[in-house]
Amino acid sequence: MTMPIPVFDGHNDVLLRLYQSSSADPVADFLAGERAGHIDLVKAKAGSFAGGLFAMYSPAAEKTDGFFDAMKGGAYAVPLPTPLTLEQARKSVEGELAILLRLARASQGAVAICTTTAEIRAVMARGALAVVLHLEGAEAIDADFRFLEILYAAGLRSIGPVWSRSNIFGHGVPFHFPAGPDLGDGLTAAGERLIAACNDMKIMVDLSHITEKGFWDVARLSKAPLVATHSNAHALCPSPRNLTDRQLAAIRDTQGMVGLNFATCFLRPDGSMSADTDIGLMVAQIDYLMTKVGEDHVGLGSDFDGAVVPSAIGSAAGLQALFAALRNRGYSEAVLTKLGSTNWLDLLQRTIG
Repeated sequence: MTMPIPVFDGHNDVLLRLYQSSSADPVADFLAGERAGHIDLVKAKAGSFAGGLFAMYSPAAEKTDGFFDAMKGGAYAVPLPTPLTLEQARKSVEGELAILLRLARASQGAVAICTTTAEIRAVMARGALAVVLHLEGAEAIDADFRFLEILYAAGLRSIGPVWSRSNIFGHGVPFHFPAGPDLGDGLTAAGERLIAACNDMKIMVDLSHITEKGFWDVARLSKAPLVATHSNAHALCPSPRNLTDRQLAAIRDTQGMVGLNFATCFLRPDGSMSADTDIGLMVAQIDYLMTKVGEDHVGLGSDFDGAVVPSAIGSAAGLQALFAALRNRGYSEAVLTKLGSTNWLDLLQRTIG
């Protein structure tokens, strides 16, 4: 009988889901288990989801109903939401952070915010959920980095300078298909200062939503490994959010990481967001990424609670279905353990300490 593979996940959006919930007590829902969403404490335990990078994200000021519905049919260019003011962006980040702080307190140790790799390992070893705080898109951060200091004190250890919507720090990749990632400018002068500040503070920089020009700007400036927490291989799925072979080589050469994104629009050759997607496409992506960056530099970056994932996975409770498919492909338990968690932990040791 094979043992379940523990998972430390590179990216999820559960804090946004809880922030936007209409429930009277989303914290209690998360702890007790709920029908909605991809991640709660019950689903996490069922799928051996042991921790991960939990994103704070600032949603659009306007309604974006049907955003995923537009990502169909093999060719599309989905309009991005309008840019946010600092106040708009900060309101949701504060709200999501408050939910996480309440969640950790109410869980009585079952959920813990971690700021070092040693803390992550200790929390996972006792069977609790290890949370590392991530900021997806830096709209909430001012150009003087005052709010960055506040977030760091609250536990922030990872930042994606941009989401697909551009901001004062740089330019993001829009949701076009098919397309390459060279779809706009890179970092601004403020963005270059942000990379330096992240290096100095040992905050990991996530490149998953940045343009190709921005990727190479970070590669030129950063002293840390290059990391794309939730991106796939462009050679297999021509989304601009996916990574070219040249980008993958740069990640490999800096001892960085790529996290497999479960979002079907980044898996399917037609770029569609549809749960009716073969888990074999996930296996094919892992095969390719392993070939390009090596077995020590690939992990999972599910995008749970922020995307449509293959129905064979369904939620965090279904994670072991992926490992079963990889076993059938011939992957050893040692490599599956690296893919599940230890590669991320080793990467975090090299970045946040």
